[in-house]
Amino acid sequence: MKSIFKIIALSLLVCLSAQAKQFNVLLFSKTDGFHHTSINAGVTAIEKLAERHFFNVEWHEDAGKFNAKDLARFDAVIFLNTTGNILNEEQQAAFETFYKSGKGFVGIHSATDTEYEWEWYTKLIGRLFVIHPTNQTAKVDVLDRSFPGVERMPDSFLWTDEWYQFGPEKVKGLNYILSIDETSYDPKADWGRVKGDGMGDFHPISWYHEFDGGRSFYTNIGHLPTGFSDEIFLNHLFGGIFWAATGKGLGWTK
Repeated sequence: MKSIFKIIALSLLVCLSAQAKQFNVLLFSKTDGFHHTSINAGVTAIEKLAERHFFNVEWHEDAGKFNAKDLARFDAVIFLNTTGNILNEEQQAAFETFYKSGKGFVGIHSATDTEYEWEWYTKLIGRLFVIHPTNQTAKVDVLDRSFPGVERMPDSFLWTDEWYQFGPEKVKGLNYILSIDETSYDPKADWGRVKGDGMGDFHPISWYHEFDGGRSFYTNIGHLPTGFSDEIFLNHLFGGIFWAATGKGLGWTK
């Protein structure tokens, strides 16, 4: 009798391990400029999100794998604190084809400090980084409660990070999720070659849009390693990953 129970238990384990995960995500963190120390914390956090929410994640920094065959295995690509020019023209074309087939993209923090001369990417990401002041605590406001990942956030909360000043919209139709109140911190920065005074009354830090056949989500949060262990940010991040990979949200529409 015991042997029968063992066989049944083993069969159940095999069945569970054989279940397909919800979706597959490529996590890419190549840099060609500033290298954030929070990358490793981000990788660990996203791997834990994958375990918690039953999806696959594969992390690498090999731009050579941006080709049709390798990208076909994924439902979304995450740029985690990428910087500078990270893909050549052939790799860019492969990524564009992948995304336009109905796939998703997630940009974290310095993904907006990436590929300034790749026009298509600038539209995909929505806005580009200009300058930032020193790390500070600021008041964050929720603008859109229809997007997944903000359902557990208070309407406003304090958060400490590296707040980017962004340039103008590169594409129409950006849907804003979070903003920061510039009266709650000092947005001024002076790097000599570039200066910044903030963005004024409206300073967005997270947005999403449907673009060129796929789905794109961005969040400015992610400079400090400690942020990747905070449930508020992890819920926000998973909401963006889930929507980018599946097209589903709180309304469960595709």
